[in-house]
Amino acid sequence: MDAVKKKKKKMSTVTRAYLDQKLALAKRCSREATLAGAKAAAVATVASAVPTLASVRMLPWAKANINPTGQALIICTAAGMAYFVAADKKILSLARRHSFENAPEHLKNTSFQGTGRPHPAFFRP
Repeated sequence: MDAVKKKKKKMSTVTRAYLDQKLALAKRCSREATLAGAKAAAVATVASAVPTLASVRMLPWAKANINPTGQALIICTAAGMAYFVAADKKILSLARRHSFENAPEHLKNTSFQGTGRPHPAFFRP
């Protein structure tokens, strides 16, 4: 019984302000990722719609084989993929940045002193 009391005393408590701060950070990251995905989807829609619609008008094979549903499917698939790829990439970059900011100081110095050159860009937060 005494060990349980000692363990409870050693456990740290999480404050309401800390949880609110984490929730606000998560909401902001989610919003940034949504906006990045929407921008990428808009660009992908235009980038896939122009050649798809042009080829259906100009190429006999495409005119005969790609109906309007197929055209919409091609365009929407490109937009959907771009949205999820961009949003996921943004979420991962923000998570990497925030985990690096919250890391202890002794873990932030990731440079190896023996090489004399910095890490490549993909290792940096």
